[in-house]
Amino acid sequence: MSAGKVYGVGLGPGDPDLMSVRADRLVRGASHVAFFRKAGRPGRARTIVEGMLRPDAVEIAMEYPVTTEIPLDDPAYAGNLSDFYAGIADRIRTLAESGADVVVLCEGDPFFYGSFMHLYTRVKDHVPVEVVPAITGMSAAWTATGIPVTWGDDVLCVLLGTMPEEDLARRMADADAVVVMKVGRNLPRVRRALEAAGKADRAWLVECASMAEERAIPLRDAGDRAPPYFSIVLVHGQGRRP
Repeated sequence: MSAGKVYGVGLGPGDPDLMSVRADRLVRGASHVAFFRKAGRPGRARTIVEGMLRPDAVEIAMEYPVTTEIPLDDPAYAGNLSDFYAGIADRIRTLAESGADVVVLCEGDPFFYGSFMHLYTRVKDHVPVEVVPAITGMSAAWTATGIPVTWGDDVLCVLLGTMPEEDLARRMADADAVVVMKVGRNLPRVRRALEAAGKADRAWLVECASMAEERAIPLRDAGDRAPPYFSIVLVHGQGRRP
């Protein structure tokens, strides 16, 4: 029996209309569909494809053992996730080795800060894997502001709100345009770093880009509440233009 294939299918930023034709075709034809989610939640990736799956599709919910319950720098965090990814990789690989094709749903692009990457590295040397790229969340975010993010020779820097504040400020100061992901409860740190870099007055907060709950506002008007998980802070470049 020949092995099946594992597909890492990028779904884009959240609006099903922004999925690629290939992603749509694979999702609708899949016999086995796997997706990551927090325990007790439906999962954003699964929500995006609601109504698209075959009635007989086997759904595989891959539930994280931890999300924000343990600090990122705690060795227990990496240990828990490593065991988790190893376990689900074994399950997906076994399915593929039995001849089944498995579509793994990926929010955004599979190779851009996504969980699928950890599965990919564990199965790619054992069974065929195909990755279907997609529109990233940050693309939808800067589009939501109605302002081009880079001009001419602008340098764009993508940062994470989980980084140390000093590192954030230094890299923000060096870049022309900035994208900060994983904002959430890190918003106060991101705001202080932007102020230190002299870019706070040009920053935007975009929540749930391309989704029904989309909201794009200047950061100065955002207040101090922690935004939802799907939030991005942006600073648009001001570079050369004709």
